[in-house]
Order: sequence, then structure tokens, then C-alpha cells
Amino acid sequence: MEKSTPKKILIIDDDPFIADMYVIKFKGEGFEVEAANDGKVGIEQAAKMKPDVILLDVVMPTMDGFDVLQKLRADKSLGHTKIIFLTNFGQREDIERGMQLGANGYIIKAHFTPSEVSTKVKEVLAQ
Repeated sequence: MEKSTPKKILIIDDDPFIADMYVIKFKGEGFEVEAANDGKVGIEQAAKMKPDVILLDVVMPTMDGFDVLQKLRADKSLGHTKIIFLTNFGQREDIERGMQLGANGYIIKAHFTPSEVSTKVKEVLAQ
């Protein structure tokens, strides 16, 4: 049986602890994972990497997650990429804005364990 190519995940989060935790979690589950510590770098990495999923924080220096999402959605080469907000920015207006801008999901960091986030990522990939 042919071995399938691992799914690629890009984590865009300025908190190195969070980014490292999820890199370790997803690598341990067989994903190919990269991390970017700000939105601008994340957009550049996404263009090179062509990830299957991007986990995106909202509050970051230089460019917030909503701006990053809009730029990523404008890139036709990333049309297949699922983008899930992974943030502590959880007001109803923020969630609605994120979904209207084209996010495939919105996860509040404080409400989910890494295992639950992993399950959510797999659900979005299966859609």
C-alpha cells in the first residue's frame, strides 16, 4: 500500500510556548508542521509551504490575524487551505468576523486542550 503524504500544518502565533506546544503535538501525530511568529512571516511561509491547514492567532504584532486571513484568502494558490483561528480573542463579534472573512473554524485557546484542537483540525480536514 502506498504511504500517503503527511498533511501540512502552519501555525501562525507570536507566543513561542503555544507554537512549540502545537508543533510537538502535531508532529507526534504524523503531520508536517512549521510555525511562524508573526503574520507577515506566516503569509510568506504559507506561500512556500502550501499547507493543508493554518492555525492562526488573532492578536499579533505587525499584522493581526484578520488581516492575515484576508491576505491568505486573496492568494489563489492557497484556495484549498483550511484556516482555523486559534486564539484567546473570543468575543462573538470576533468569531463572526473571522467566519465572514473565510475562516473554516474558530477555536478559543483557553477552552480546548491540544488533543481537542487536534481533533478539530482532523474534522476540518475531513470536510
